[in-house]
Amino acid sequence: MKKFPITFTICLTFILFIACGNPQKKDTTIVSSDSVSQVDSVQDSVKTIVFFGNSLTAGYGLESTDLAFPNLIQKKIDSLGLGYRAVNAGLSGETSAGGKDRIDWLLKEPIDVFVLELGANDGLRGIPPESTYKNLGEIVDKVRKVNPDCKFILAGMMVPPSMGDTYFEEFKGIFPKLAKEKDMTLVPFLLEGVAGIQKLNQKDAIHPTAEGQFILADNVWAHLKDLL
Repeated sequence: MKKFPITFTICLTFILFIACGNPQKKDTTIVSSDSVSQVDSVQDSVKTIVFFGNSLTAGYGLESTDLAFPNLIQKKIDSLGLGYRAVNAGLSGETSAGGKDRIDWLLKEPIDVFVLELGANDGLRGIPPESTYKNLGEIVDKVRKVNPDCKFILAGMMVPPSMGDTYFEEFKGIFPKLAKEKDMTLVPFLLEGVAGIQKLNQKDAIHPTAEGQFILADNVWAHLKDLL
């Protein structure tokens, strides 16, 4: 499936323009060191929210990734003038085990808020809940080790009832247990108000439509806004 690239570093290029009308007189625009320092200060003040997940985060099947819930949350942030930038680190098809390996390269830059949305693909594959629990916990530990002051949000998930009552309950229990153990803010069920509603899901009945993504954004924002 398509992988959406993530860009962590914001590059700012200063261009020096020189007007060459009169060879005896040159009008030169110079960017002072004070101006550069002021711009650097503004960039440094912007904090980073990383949304680390699977196709739900990546916005699989949408016309544009701008319609994925992390990008919609960025619009909420911008409208309020908050100094945060959202990084959509969603990868379609990602499992908790894959996320545990992938997280390392994202730790090269500081993370201020980490939103973890993984586990759904584990559930659909019938992976033992204890394995999912362990993998998600290790992801959190890796992020916290490098970013000790980082705030964490965990997106809770459920599996279809067809997976069986026992598996359904065990899988559902992963998220509140992990959130409590790792001191994370819990979104009880990311797909609340979307799952099972035909008009809010694509033809596969799994991935939200653009309208559904707005509801996901609201579900996460209800818990995220108090952390910013």
